[in-house]
Amino acid sequence: MNMIFPILPKQPHIIISYIRVGKLLYYSLVLFILEAWFFGEKLRSAYVESSMLVIIIWLICFLFSFVHIFLVIMDGWSRFQNYKRAKDQFYMHGFNRRIADTYIISKCQRMAAIVAADELGISNEVKEYYRKKGVKWYHFIPYFMVKDPFFLFRDKFWSRTFLEKDYKPKFDYHTLQSESKLQS
Repeated sequence: MNMIFPILPKQPHIIISYIRVGKLLYYSLVLFILEAWFFGEKLRSAYVESSMLVIIIWLICFLFSFVHIFLVIMDGWSRFQNYKRAKDQFYMHGFNRRIADTYIISKCQRMAAIVAADELGISNEVKEYYRKKGVKWYHFIPYFMVKDPFFLFRDKFWSRTFLEKDYKPKFDYHTLQSESKLQS
């Protein structure tokens, strides 16, 4: 039994957690799929009817949208790894500002930490901490992008945003939640 969390809230299915963590990303995924389809159709008709310049413009638009489909999927995967790690860290240590600071960098990382905290019953503490740190609801652009305009050329950007290593949770929260119910 964990002394910090003697009783765990009801734990959602892992798919529900995955969706909650990447909710904003999956909205954008739908938009990029629709954009890629639209630009693909424009490219197809331009190929038959238009000049090379128009074809190139539609090709660039299509490739931009098409590539973003995979980037969003990879970003969602990485945020889910953040969520699993944050949940373990919060479970072992309770609310800790140093843990919360690890995930303050971007809206998606904050969402991962907040979903993890919510599933442990401490989301209000994490949200309040972020509010006190000056994070606003409309802070969608990651802070590092504002500070470093050359972020695209940094290995850290690619590894933390799209290539986060698979994280295996240290605890089975469904079992812990069932056990905590039995003990109460």
